[in-house]
Formats: sequence, structure tokens, C-alpha cells
Amino acid sequence: MRLFLAVAVLMLAFIAYTEAQEETAEQKLAKFGKQMTEMGKNLAEKAKTTFENINNSEFAVTSRNWFTEQLEKLKTRVQEISQ
Repeated sequence: MRLFLAVAVLMLAFIAYTEAQEETAEQKLAKFGKQMTEMGKNLAEKAKTTFENINNSEFAVTSRNWFTEQLEKLKTRVQEISQ
């Protein structure tokens, strides 16, 4: 009889311990919110880095310089015509 009582008490203690270890719904939602925030920050950082890489690429710089030169040539021609 004592053995059964001891086993029952140990089982109750084990169940109480495992229930105490489980996260509540509020804790799970808070954890999920933190994960989503972190994921959003990582995504934003990756997008920023990618945009900077594209913006500073050789093709982008060359294209930008070419368009600037063409615009300056056009301005010069318009000024010559208007004089």
C-alpha cells in the first residue's frame, strides 16, 4: 500500500512539474511576436544591403554617369539654341 501511495505522489509531482514547464498562450504569443520582429529586421537589413549593392554596382554607376553626361550635353545644346 505504501508503494502505491509513493508512486501516486511521485506521479502527481511529475505532472505538476511538467505543467509548470509549459509555456502559457501569452508567453507563446510574445515569443512569436519577438520572432516576427527579428525576422522583419533581418529582412529589412538584407533588402537594404541588396539595394546598396545594386546601387553601387559598376553597371549602375556607369549608367548614371552616362545619363548625367547626356543631360549636360542636352542643356548645353538648349542654351546654344536659345542664345
